[in-house]
Amino acid sequence: MKYVLVLPLAVVLMAASSFAQDRIYRCGNEYTNAVPGPDKKGCKLLDGGNVTVVQGTRVAVAGPTRAPAQSAGQRVDAAEQKSRDSDARQILESELLKTQERQLELTKEYNNGAPEKRADEMTNNHKYLDRVAALKASLARAESDIAGIRRELGRVSPTAAAK
Repeated sequence: MKYVLVLPLAVVLMAASSFAQDRIYRCGNEYTNAVPGPDKKGCKLLDGGNVTVVQGTRVAVAGPTRAPAQSAGQRVDAAEQKSRDSDARQILESELLKTQERQLELTKEYNNGAPEKRADEMTNNHKYLDRVAALKASLARAESDIAGIRRELGRVSPTAAAK
């Protein structure tokens, strides 16, 4: 009869001890129960709570469907580089034209620092002065953009223009 009471009590005690965890240390992104040695710096003892770490799965990538990545040391053949340079030059030239057109419009609107007043600016001079300052800043930005695009055009190989 005594064994009937002792056996469930022993099972409960073993189950309770299996739920208890040892001390848990966090070393960077790693969690461990082992006491870190002197070579592992920055390990901290976590207080309270249980830690569950689930390892992620790696996604399998099909080899033949992907194009082989070129290493940094490999060179691109001359025809492809010429094509890239030509595309870059065309993009830069179109950006230069857009920026020059925008600068022309801003110059007309700025009117040498005296743009025409709008209806809402007739009574509020501060609004007018704010718009003049914004136009002046936009003109300076457009001039800077044009200078930058011209520098980039100078860097693109001149052989791209021949295509």
